[in-house]
Amino acid sequence: MSFSSELKGVVIYHSGYGHTRRVAEAVADGANAKLLPIDANGELSETAWSDISKAHFVILGSPTYMGGPSWQFKKFADASSKPWFEDQWKNKVFGGFTNSSSINGDKLSTLQYFTLFAAQHRGIWVGMGMKSSNTKASQRDDINRMGSFLGPMAQVAADAGPEEMSQGDLDTARLYGVRVAGLSAKFYSFETELSLREIS
Repeated sequence: MSFSSELKGVVIYHSGYGHTRRVAEAVADGANAKLLPIDANGELSETAWSDISKAHFVILGSPTYMGGPSWQFKKFADASSKPWFEDQWKNKVFGGFTNSSSINGDKLSTLQYFTLFAAQHRGIWVGMGMKSSNTKASQRDDINRMGSFLGPMAQVAADAGPEEMSQGDLDTARLYGVRVAGLSAKFYSFETELSLREIS
């Protein structure tokens, strides 16, 4: 059984000012996944919850505010206790990304929050799979200029609009989406093969 046309993915994200939305769009483009925005009140539609339950992979996104994800994202995470209790997301493939105005901005803590969230749902986390651009010749628009290995980190100045984001950050996000979807396809194909062996 091939998941090439059946593989379903979602990108669940909150964006306060539009910057994280651009990263989410880039990730979704690479992964061929459906965007599920968390609104300003921290809510997702019933349709969105249904989409998550049907998805093979889930990619999480939030800006980093005060050393962690936004309260809107945390509200969604807390609301996921029902699917958690029913093991609805067990063995789904997970990934995540974040954005802040500072180069560091404590973005790592947000990605670590995502990995713990995925682990609590008994999911499988996908790291970056790409080295960082850290030589003297490195430029702002290089791939993985933030040097992250858990997931994409984007950075844009506090007084810059979403249209001024680093193309390198967006390209990094798109490539990460490709990686998550690609590994998900391999995982589910292998899982299906094992299941068929058990049946036979």
